[in-house]
Amino acid sequence: MTDHKDASVLHGHLLVLTTWPDAAGAQALARTLLERRLAACINILPPMTSLYTWDGRAQAGTEHQLLIKTTAARYADLQNAILAAHPYAVAEIIAVPIVRGLPAYLHWIDESTS
Repeated sequence: MTDHKDASVLHGHLLVLTTWPDAAGAQALARTLLERRLAACINILPPMTSLYTWDGRAQAGTEHQLLIKTTAARYADLQNAILAAHPYAVAEIIAVPIVRGLPAYLHWIDESTS
């Protein structure tokens, strides 16, 4: 039996988070990432309110959260693709290691991004 944690760490699966100001732009980015095989699956969440500081002041805005499943091997190219298209001066790009997962799903991520 394969240990889920060992399989994930070995292959370096990631959940990458980014935000986008509008649904159309988020979908366009998602399609580009999928076509370039930089991601296996991308969930675009409904609009949410983001509260943050910028230029020393509290701000609020509406954004869409993208949940991007990929591999560590594809991360640098994924990050570059997001940055090339992103409208913000400082884009949120956060990679979280996937430490456990269904082996078949993790294998599918590998196949979809290779």
